[in-house]
Amino acid sequence: MNQPRVTEKKGARGRGTGAAASPTPREPAFRSGFACLVGRPNVGKSTLTNALVGAKVAITSNRPQTTRRVIRGVVHREDAQLVIVDTPGLHRPRTLLGERLDSLVRSTLTEVDVIGFCVPAPENVGPGDKYLAKELAALKHTPVVAIVTKTDEVPQQRIAEQLLAVSELGEWADVVPVSAVAGFQLDVLKDVLISLLPEGPALYPDGELTDEPEQIMVAELIREAALEGVRDELPHSIAVVVEEMGPRPDQPGLIDVHADLYVERPSQKAIVIGTKGARLKEVGTQARKQIEALLGSRVYLDLHVRIAKDWQRNPKYLRRLGFYD
Repeated sequence: MNQPRVTEKKGARGRGTGAAASPTPREPAFRSGFACLVGRPNVGKSTLTNALVGAKVAITSNRPQTTRRVIRGVVHREDAQLVIVDTPGLHRPRTLLGERLDSLVRSTLTEVDVIGFCVPAPENVGPGDKYLAKELAALKHTPVVAIVTKTDEVPQQRIAEQLLAVSELGEWADVVPVSAVAGFQLDVLKDVLISLLPEGPALYPDGELTDEPEQIMVAELIREAALEGVRDELPHSIAVVVEEMGPRPDQPGLIDVHADLYVERPSQKAIVIGTKGARLKEVGTQARKQIEALLGSRVYLDLHVRIAKDWQRNPKYLRRLGFYD
């Protein structure tokens, strides 16, 4: 097996953008396209997406399977426009929701120009990584860049060991170690991904960082706040729907947001609300700050917790909560 190149700062440069063989060199072509980040749950895809875009377009949490949607973040450069596609973590589905998320990721893989296969530096390569590597190898016409994430959490020797282990998983277009937290090699990764994009015009208006509707982003920020500090079994059971959002007519500069948090059982509802409503109040306070930063306006946030029994397994509830077939 050919040993893939490991791209680090000293030797990183884009490929396929050089001058044509002619007496008069032409300007480097503008490149644009989609790069999908995939991997097991909790490997740092959403954190890396935000770091590459330079703004928060995806919620993050230390809980696995936080991402439930395909989220697009746009990187603007003078020579290219790179659309990062953050996806839910691939895992063995245990619910109808899990099956739909799994299907969503696999359909996304067939629609992008390049794939970033994320493997965290602190964790040994496991069966899930090997299984996904085999699936990616079957995508013959889409280049795959292996990305070793979370390098800030381990010593240099461990990074070197993980780079070797990841290199042995398959035939990658490149292998790049990065840290979204420390900003290590983010520009290098952008260069590598952009070098694999086709030539073409910009796909999004200048300055647009995501195409996520504001109402969906607000719901996600509420869910992010609700995930902090809850018990292990709760994250998968929490869903958020913004029922109504808009400016208050009699108070310019104030936006009303009315949202429902859904859980599956009465015991979970009690946990989310907390003693005398303290936990829900804390969620509202944290979420409101993030929403105000997103919308650039003062926000009145009204939250209610509701029960949708076993919603992760119920097609009717899944449609109601925005998870379609």
